[in-house]
Amino acid sequence: MAHGWRMGSARGFLGKIQMTFLSRIFMAFGGLFALIWVGLSAAVGHGLGASVDPSALAASLAQHQFHALGLIVVGLALNHRPSRWLVAAGALMLVGLFLFCLNMDARVLLGWEATRAWVPVGGSAFMLGWLCFCVGLLKPEGAPPHD
Repeated sequence: MAHGWRMGSARGFLGKIQMTFLSRIFMAFGGLFALIWVGLSAAVGHGLGASVDPSALAASLAQHQFHALGLIVVGLALNHRPSRWLVAAGALMLVGLFLFCLNMDARVLLGWEATRAWVPVGGSAFMLGWLCFCVGLLKPEGAPPHD
C-alpha cells in the first residue's frame, strides 16, 4: 500500500505523519460536531426550525461550525507541535461545544432549560481554548511548561 492511507499515518506529498491519540480524538470530535452541525442545519432548512427561536439556533450553529473546524485544526497542530497548551485548547473547545452548543440546541429544539446557566461557561471555554491555542503555537519549543 505505497500510495494510500494506513491506520495512524498519512503518505504522499506530506511525507509520513504519525498521528497521536489526542490529535485523532480532537479531529474525530471535530468531525462529529461538524456532522451534527450539517444535520441540524439541514433539518432547520427543511422546516424543523419553523417553531424555534432562529437567532438562538443561528448562534449555536455558527459556533458548532467554527469550533468543529477548530478542533480539527488543533488536532493537526498537535501533530506538528506537541504542546500541553494545544491539548488544553482542544479540551476547552470540547467543553465549549458541549456546554454552549449542545445546551443551546437542547434549549431551542427541545425546550430544555435545566442547564441554561452553563451556556456562558461554554462560551468562556471557547475563548480560553483559543487563547491556549495561541500560546501553544507561540511558546518556544522546549520551553518549560511553567513559562
